[in-house]
Amino acid sequence: MIQRILIMCSIFLMLGHVVEAKVTHLNYKATFGIFGKVGTINNILTQNETTYKIDTKVKLAGLAKIILGGQVEDYVSLGHMENGLMVSDTYTMTSTKKNKIVKKEYHIDHENKFVTKRYRKWVNGKLTKDYTQKLNFYAKDDLLTLYFNIGHVVKEKGKTYHLRAVGLEKQKGKVDIIVPSDSKMAMYKKDLGKAHLYAKALIYQKNFRKKKGDILLGIDKDGFIKKSVIKDILLFGDAQLIRTK
Repeated sequence: MIQRILIMCSIFLMLGHVVEAKVTHLNYKATFGIFGKVGTINNILTQNETTYKIDTKVKLAGLAKIILGGQVEDYVSLGHMENGLMVSDTYTMTSTKKNKIVKKEYHIDHENKFVTKRYRKWVNGKLTKDYTQKLNFYAKDDLLTLYFNIGHVVKEKGKTYHLRAVGLEKQKGKVDIIVPSDSKMAMYKKDLGKAHLYAKALIYQKNFRKKKGDILLGIDKDGFIKKSVIKDILLFGDAQLIRTK
């Protein structure tokens, strides 16, 4: 449960367009209600005019690390640039926990508009599961590029943007992003503090009391996420992602 919340937080990252090749390091800490600090998220973005690569590592800390056996999550997104936006070509998620490794590899065929997913699982070094399936939806974004691109896509106040992302196949990739109107800005400032831009992501996720999870986002002037908050997760309080670098 805590690991899923931490993974969800790890996707809230943004960037602005750069002309020359550039490497950006972004570090975050994650807290979860009564549990306090539950992990760290380190990101490396490498980008030029035509291609990009995002490396994200999620490590547990404190009680969460003890409960979940030191599980580590690695995410890699590779793709190309299109009209100033990142477009995902491959997306890989690797989970390592004690003697078990699970890897999910997504390949996006933009020409024919479909996505294939390969799932593999190793236990004690032995491959125990390996299958490939075609997803029932197409998307140009994965979970990482979705939020790296938000600053270029969602700007109009009071508007809801209906998006899709590879990596959320149980929800058919559905993500709604809302930019609040001026009349609702006070709520965002209360939970997120001062930010250059505010938004809310609604992800259809079973881990929330409601059918949709409300994820509040505060963005710095440089286009990267400053803070994100998932409100009232079950009975444990808020999950927060706070930028440290």
